[in-house]
Order: sequence, then C-alpha cells, then structure tokens
Amino acid sequence: MTAFVSALDLFSIGIGPSSSHTVGPMRAARAFAERLASDGVLDRVTRISCALYGSLGATGLGHGTPDAVVAGLAGLEPQSCDPDQVRGAWSRLGDEGAEVRIAGGQAVRMHRSDVALEPRTRLPGHPNAMTLQAWGDGPLPLAEETYYSVGGGFIRREGETASESGALLHPLPYSSADELLALCEEHGVSFCDVARHNEVAVHGERGIDAGLDAIWAAMADCVSHGLSTEGTLPGGLGVKRRAPQVRRRLEEYDRDEHLRDTSTEWLHAFALAVNEENASGGRVVTAPTNGAAGIIPAVGHYYLKFVPGADAAGIRRYLLTAAAIASLVKKNASISGAEGGCQAEVGSACAMAAGALCAVLGGTPRQIENAAEIAMEHHLGLTCDPVAGLVQVPCIERNAIASSTAVSAARLALHGDGTHLVSLDTVIETMRQTGLDMMTKYKETSEGGLAVNVVEC
Repeated sequence: MTAFVSALDLFSIGIGPSSSHTVGPMRAARAFAERLASDGVLDRVTRISCALYGSLGATGLGHGTPDAVVAGLAGLEPQSCDPDQVRGAWSRLGDEGAEVRIAGGQAVRMHRSDVALEPRTRLPGHPNAMTLQAWGDGPLPLAEETYYSVGGGFIRREGETASESGALLHPLPYSSADELLALCEEHGVSFCDVARHNEVAVHGERGIDAGLDAIWAAMADCVSHGLSTEGTLPGGLGVKRRAPQVRRRLEEYDRDEHLRDTSTEWLHAFALAVNEENASGGRVVTAPTNGAAGIIPAVGHYYLKFVPGADAAGIRRYLLTAAAIASLVKKNASISGAEGGCQAEVGSACAMAAGALCAVLGGTPRQIENAAEIAMEHHLGLTCDPVAGLVQVPCIERNAIASSTAVSAARLALHGDGTHLVSLDTVIETMRQTGLDMMTKYKETSEGGLAVNVVEC
C-alpha cells in the first residue's frame, strides 16, 4: 500500500495544544455524535460517557482533552471552531452538570464525571485510546465506540481497516524512500513533483494549490499572532511568552545592518511564536503534530526572509516535499509522541523541514533524502516528557532548536552529492524500533524525565 498521505491531511488546520490529545479526541467525539444521529438513536440518549485511556488519561487535563471531547460532542470541528468555545468546555459543566447539544441538536445533560481519566488502562490498539458510550433508559448502552488518536489529529475507529480510514490509490505510489528515489530517477523529477502528481489526481490543480496556500496562510497567521501576543501561558507553570520580546530585539538589531547576522535568531523567534500559540490553545496547523508545529512554519519563514528568490511557488514545493517525507515516517514508524516519544514528533518535523528546505535550495532528490536522514538521525531516542502534561517545557524551546537543526542538515546535505552511509529508510526503521524499546513513562505520560524532575511552582 502506498505511503503517500495528502498534504491537505497532514497539515490540518486546528487548535492547540495537541493534535493527538485535543484535535483527535474532538474529531472522535464529533464522529460518535454524528453516528448517534445517523443511527436514529440520538433522541433516546439521556447520558454520554467517555473514558480516556493510557496517554490520553495521563496528560489529558494538561492537553485539554476533556474540553475537546465535550466540544466534539457538541458538533464543533477543530478547523473551524473558535478556540474560546473549546477552552473550558468541560470545566464549565460544573458540579451540577449542564446541557450539551449533541451534534448541535438533542440536548443531553453532562457532568464533569462523565469524562473519566484512566491512565493505567492501556488498550492494545494504540496508547491514545478513548471509549464513548451513549446511554438511554436501559441498563446497556445504546451505542459504544472505541477510537484511537494515532497522531497528527488522525483517528482510527476500532475495527476500521486502513482503506476505510482514508487510504487512497495514487498514480505514483511508493512505500519507502528508496522507492520514492527510484520514481524521481525514472521520471527525472524531485520529491515535490511526485507528491504534486499524486495530489492533483485527488484534488486537481486548482484544489491542491488553493489548499497549500490556505495551509501556509494559516501558518503565517499563527507566526504573526505569536510574535505580537504578550502574556503568560495557561496551565500553572507561569511560562511567559518570549516571541514578542525576541522580535522587538531583532528588529532593533536589524536596523543596524552591520551589527550581526540575525537569521538564526529569527528562525528561533518564528518557532517560539507558533508553539506559544499552540500552548495557549490557539489556531495552529499540525505539522505533522501540534507539539512539533513550529518547525515547518519557522523554516518556511526563514526561507522567505533570508533566501534570495524565495516566493510562494517555492513554499508550495516546500510543503509538498515535507508531506512526502512525513508520509514515509507515518507509514513506516509513527508521528505519535505517545507511541514513539518526541523523536516521532519533533524528529519527524525536523526531517520534513530539512528535506523540504534542501529541495527549495536546489537540492537533488538524493540530497533531499540525505538532509531528512541527517535531521532524523540526530533526534533518535528523544523522549516525550512534558512537565505537568503541558506542551510547554521542554516542547517550545525544542521546536526552536530543531528548526536550527533542520537548516543545518539541509545546508550540510547540499555540500555532498547525496551519497551517505545511513539511508532515510534505515533511520526511520531505527526510530520505530527505538520507540518500541522506549519505556512507557518516556512517551507522553509525564511519568518520567523532566516531568518528574522539575518542580512545578
């Protein structure tokens, strides 16, 4: 089966702070509500309950998962909702409960206790699991579904096959980097051309261009808002937004053109801006997840600001190349921190950005593959250990540093001819194996690493 996943699916416009813990559960809850309506049982429902298992239960409060569940049941969609409608949706139920209009229709009284956190229970399908039940007057539920939030906002219903969850046949299929390179050599094209050919078959020329432009516009808006919004991030850690202050300093430095090169610092500022927006629950684009959402926009802004000749067409090539690389990781390893640790999130995003930047800087397919491999290789073993279950420490700074790594990997690859010892396929497989070997406490449970060694003040 082809590895290719559309850029319009990989880069989904949603809300923070987590694609797997916020966006995915919201989509699952909405899907469940829509099923109740389509099955004709919604008018008999008097209560809905949700159990959040494994990583969803362990860090769900910090990631706003209960809020997302309530919002999804009410029919809200991550890509179109007002983030303020989601924030506090669960806590606003209060001790006495409140009416929630399921799928915007039938009113059902819900209590905070209807969403239960079960971190010690792990279902075999994926560490991010949730079971929704709808109850009527009888002793048995009217409906029950288990969903897995598998990373990047993607969900899978238990019992659903890969084809049912959205897999498509593409005219230029590939399942490995070696196969992708062979396609490039056979047709005399680059990664982005293979991706574009597959995209056009599904969305058409105008559809894919409009989709890519909308994705970049959302990323750019996120950067702009993050660079100008002051304050302290929610959650109790007292983490202050730094991007606006960094921006102001850099603008001062840039007024004196001979002071120093600020390109790397701007790169950091762009990444900080996005991940501070994400941590506040704002509008963000999964790339390929929310926890790693700052890297692709930051490196893209670096390209536009500091590379001569950079333009909108280059950004489209950049996003398509990144999607082609992400597809390989998603199929052959994981983009889920709960499944593979932060190597699967920040490591994947860094590989995507490195290969994509290499492409728009004129790299050959083999140099692009080399850049992605370098970036991923140096994130192997990276754990997911968010303090207090919040996507703040170490996540925000980690995006900034990984953005620098991506630029370095791209530049390093351009100095070679694409020949290297470790292939991208090998490093992706190594990442998969490392994720399997990694102890559960280091995979988005906040039970190990920095999460237990930093005092929460």
